[in-house]
Amino acid sequence: MLVVFLKSLITFFLVLLVVRLMGKRQLGEMQPFELVITLIIAEVACIPMNDPYIPFYAGLVPIVTLAFLQILLSTLARKSLRVRRFLSGSAIIAIDKNGINYENLKKMNININDLIESARSGGYMDFNDIAYAIFETNGNLCVIEKPSDPTVLKKPVLPLTIIVDGEWEEDNLKIAGITKPEVIKVLKKNGIMNIKEVLYFDVRQNGVVYIAPKHGKYINDKMKVEGENW
Repeated sequence: MLVVFLKSLITFFLVLLVVRLMGKRQLGEMQPFELVITLIIAEVACIPMNDPYIPFYAGLVPIVTLAFLQILLSTLARKSLRVRRFLSGSAIIAIDKNGINYENLKKMNININDLIESARSGGYMDFNDIAYAIFETNGNLCVIEKPSDPTVLKKPVLPLTIIVDGEWEEDNLKIAGITKPEVIKVLKKNGIMNIKEVLYFDVRQNGVVYIAPKHGKYINDKMKVEGENW
């Protein structure tokens, strides 16, 4: 009995340490690979606690290995956009200016009922109130509302990510109808000489850009966009 107690105590603090190292995310906010690792750790941790005849290291070694794997993958994902997309996928627009995007729903392998439930869970009972809806990589639905006052002619805007962690979002460049030299020109105008210095850069249909350097205050500017109908 004492052996089981000590095993449980040590395993608890080890798993607690591993979860702390993984970062402060709620279960529903985890990326797919983080959720898989968390579920496996939970299962592995129970094995040596429930059976006193199983060597303690049979539970500790997998937990430490999985913790190292999670930290390694998170580091790679932070440094490489390609690795991030491979592990977590990409955000996908479910509702755009033309309404529900059926082709994108198929890409995500979800049906219209899933979309309805996600919208309702976010407090949106009527699709007419939604200008854009985007499924994030963690499965959450992000909604941009239409103006509540029909007399207001303000057009809902959808920021398109152009640079993330110093790497280009090639597809969004095409959608926005802008080129890399045009973006670089805006960066240099604001004193940024290398895209590796850019943490985040987006552009809207009205040409307004938001630039977040890796060091220093954010910058707002404006540029000409051709693809204003996204």
